[in-house]
Amino acid sequence: MANDADLVAHIEHLGAKLGDARTSISARFIGQQRVVDLTLTALICGGHAVLIGLPGLGKTRLVDTLSTVMGLDGNRIQFTPDLMPADILGSEVLETTDDGSRSFRFIEGPIFCQLLMADEINRASPRTQSALLQAMQEKEVTIAGQHRPLGVPFHVLATQNPIEQEGTYPLPEAQLDRFLVQIDVPYPDRATEKDILIATTGVEEAQSSAVFTAQQLLDAQTVLRRMPVGDNIVEMILDLVRACRPDDATAPDVIRQSISWGPGPRAAQALMLTVRAAALLDGRLAPSAEDIRTMAVPVLEHRMALSFAARARGESIQDIINQVAAQITEVPAAA
Repeated sequence: MANDADLVAHIEHLGAKLGDARTSISARFIGQQRVVDLTLTALICGGHAVLIGLPGLGKTRLVDTLSTVMGLDGNRIQFTPDLMPADILGSEVLETTDDGSRSFRFIEGPIFCQLLMADEINRASPRTQSALLQAMQEKEVTIAGQHRPLGVPFHVLATQNPIEQEGTYPLPEAQLDRFLVQIDVPYPDRATEKDILIATTGVEEAQSSAVFTAQQLLDAQTVLRRMPVGDNIVEMILDLVRACRPDDATAPDVIRQSISWGPGPRAAQALMLTVRAAALLDGRLAPSAEDIRTMAVPVLEHRMALSFAARARGESIQDIINQVAAQITEVPAAA
């Protein structure tokens, strides 16, 4: 009983700190609360996120602010077509000492940090993109046969510009699957844009302050994984992920007709974590069916693909996911 009480206290304390983090982030990144919540979700779940939006919507500013608020050592890499893996990972250089002896010394690349911003990640070649695969999954890199651990914790927040496709390299499915969530960054509404205009064109801009430390973020990730999830929520998550696979017996007609490939088991794992985070950010002690509907698109969108015929018909993968999620999470009316 004491353990349950302790867990409740830890969850409530974490919820309060996340509220403080939201407030601190909003000092520099105005509005767009869903975008903020999803990036916080990725961090407290221990995962990575890809932010997709047009230029000038504050994606870089948000990641920089998160680095401050979450107390993480952050680096930024601007991805370009001529970027090489060694520019990210680091390399060994041959040094000559004063006595004439020579030895190799490893110079760390920018990936050796706790929060890595991969700006316009789809501008780098597949060879360079693949340098992130081991880092994102195993939190280490192998250089010259030696395993080198990365920062603890280690998170990648990547950005993509959806309109400039010339000279870009779409991320392979294996790498997309390693992002916990895809975060679509829309234009701000008029009131938010007015606030941005006033706040960012004066003599001084508001600054964010640290709310978490790296160790507190690690502790938060542990608390999140201890958060209880009801059996009915687990079954809904499984039902949703399996229903989104066109070759599964439970797939509805809209999936069979419009989806060419669906999400794997990592999607179910991501939903299990993110629905807990959604409940935390809403001040609740356990996730609900509504949390599944909230997180379905960010978790599943980049793990599925429309068929050619569906694209020709102008269908939206977001609409399909929302339709299937609504059907599966619908609570039967009481008799």
